[in-house]
Amino acid sequence: MSTAAQAMVAATARLREADVDDPARDARILLAHAAQVDASRVTLIAPDDLSPEIAERYEQLIALRTQRVPVSHLIGQREFYGRPFKVSRDVLDPRPETETLIEAALAEPFAGVLDIGTGSGCILVTLLAEREAAVGVGVDLSEAACLQAAANAVLNQVEQRADIYQSDWFGSVRGRYDLIVSNPPYLAAQEMDDVSPELRNHEPRMALTDEADGLTGYRILASLGQGFLDHKGRLLAEIGWMQGADVLALFHEAGWENPRLLQDLDGRDRVLCAEKPA
Repeated sequence: MSTAAQAMVAATARLREADVDDPARDARILLAHAAQVDASRVTLIAPDDLSPEIAERYEQLIALRTQRVPVSHLIGQREFYGRPFKVSRDVLDPRPETETLIEAALAEPFAGVLDIGTGSGCILVTLLAEREAAVGVGVDLSEAACLQAAANAVLNQVEQRADIYQSDWFGSVRGRYDLIVSNPPYLAAQEMDDVSPELRNHEPRMALTDEADGLTGYRILASLGQGFLDHKGRLLAEIGWMQGADVLALFHEAGWENPRLLQDLDGRDRVLCAEKPA
């Protein structure tokens, strides 16, 4: 029998050998999950011997993580903008870069928001949670993603103000909104060979790539988005960090007002912002 501290040291070494990015962090989070304690309390149990049941659960979790199954899939959730979101292999993990889009959306008032390709619902649910008078619609081609987003709306207590349903882009959408948000699949097909095993093997391919040049979603947003916006409504879309010039050109050509790019905390182009012309 080993102590929790010894088990974490051994697990960290195994994860490092598997080329996991932050092995010590993952070893700590997974031990907390196995022991059913908060991650911040792991140091308190470090001197204690692990029970056989906890040790077995921990071994299973570490074995899966060495196969590059994402931590969020192993523990069933991920935090985004300070709130919990249930995740699975049916949706993309919420990522910190997307908070750049959230901040931009919250910088101006909105009453109705449309989220195209809602996935886990992290964008729509966060915006509704932050703006208690707002209502919103989230659509996704994946029925499984819609179910996940609906569950996250319930988890974060915004389900009464969120309508989530299946749609191929704008195909089933009705009405007009003063804010459209989207995090479309923006990896080109040729980029998929270079992404991490966590992405390539455990997250939905259709949410990552358009199987073309990575710009399909932006062409659709640029050409159709104005028809679903109220007077002077806004559109915000997350982009790949090397796509800025191409995406800007699409929105300029489609006649949007003031297309511009916002940078994430690493200084990379991350969000396209544009307004419907007056």
